[in-house]
Amino acid sequence: MKNLTKFLSEVRVELSRVEWPTLNDFIGSTVVVLCIVAIFAVFFGIVDKGLSTVAQYIFSLGK
Repeated sequence: MKNLTKFLSEVRVELSRVEWPTLNDFIGSTVVVLCIVAIFAVFFGIVDKGLSTVAQYIFSLGK
């Protein structure tokens, strides 16, 4: 129990040293991440559609 108490007090000290982002920084970072995710989703959607079209064409030649 003594170790747990010491650990939690050290965690509290370390968290007080953290420089937390401002609300504007947080919102800006979130917007950037969402935009990048959307770009990658569109890109991989296009690649998936292209590869599935090619695969369907290749497999239809064997019939």
